[in-house]
Amino acid sequence: MSDAKKVGPSQVIERILTLELVRVTERAAVAAARLRGQGNEKAADQAAVDAMRRELNRLPIDGTVVIGEGERDEAPMLFIGETLGNGSGPKVDIAVDPLEGTTLCAKDMPGSVAVMAMAEGGTLLAAPDVYMHKIAIGPGYPTGLVDLDASPEDNIHALAKAKGVPPAEITALVLDRPRHTDLIAAIRRTGAGVRLISDGDVAGVIFTTMPEETGIDIYLGIGAAPEGVLAAGALRCIGGQMQGRLILDTHEKRDRAAKMGVADPNRRYLLDDLARGDVVVALTGVTDGALVKGVRFRRDTVETETIVYRSHTGTVRRIQAEHRDFEKFHLT
Repeated sequence: MSDAKKVGPSQVIERILTLELVRVTERAAVAAARLRGQGNEKAADQAAVDAMRRELNRLPIDGTVVIGEGERDEAPMLFIGETLGNGSGPKVDIAVDPLEGTTLCAKDMPGSVAVMAMAEGGTLLAAPDVYMHKIAIGPGYPTGLVDLDASPEDNIHALAKAKGVPPAEITALVLDRPRHTDLIAAIRRTGAGVRLISDGDVAGVIFTTMPEETGIDIYLGIGAAPEGVLAAGALRCIGGQMQGRLILDTHEKRDRAAKMGVADPNRRYLLDDLARGDVVVALTGVTDGALVKGVRFRRDTVETETIVYRSHTGTVRRIQAEHRDFEKFHLT
């Protein structure tokens, strides 16, 4: 192929991600949605994984999963280091969560999504599947307004001052986990409110970018690292600030991280450290939620709703689709 005909990573991402990546998350969402409310988290997760892998392997990319869930979950997953695509295109990094909110799907509760990010090779944080301390706020605030190493009280007061409201008008989003008992108490001591969620912290971080609609001003707490990188990718596209630190609290985790290039186990990652370059994130609803509607199975159609974020252009596309070809979802 001549140089004139070579296509760079950004051009390929532009070409495929507006529709082809939507198809990837659509397939995963529909596969998982068939098992909504069945109480079987692993089966729903596996269905989403299989569908996402199948569709990714059809794309003209030489992709590597740099953020996945194959190291922690017992269910087979799209694992870190797995290569995807048909190998005919440029190298790209892939971060995946084929079914974020497996419990939400199994119980048919709001907020379960299929989500993935893709970026030029070497631009997404490559890290083991561990937990991560996170803090995030939406756009429009001075850089460094909040800090992962500051106390919850200091962060709430700083955010309230910048917003021009008393702390009582700030709402923090926190995963409802025993590990967050002290964090929740500290937030409430400022007078701020706390909204607890059972799962779904990719959407939780994105909520901070639309406080008028969601009522959420700040995300705080510990969640999974894959979701942290995916959320950072979305913030790169729509604005906001985020910091994270991997929780490498055992020798085994530190060794795994070192093999993946993490030289400083205590490093505080800023937004551009988590996701840089040209990033695209696609997110399709499995169950109804604040961001997107869940899959609808009609007599003659399957309906999906997807949001696609692209950092290079700052574009957010919302795609509502009616599918009449059931074979592509393996529903026949």
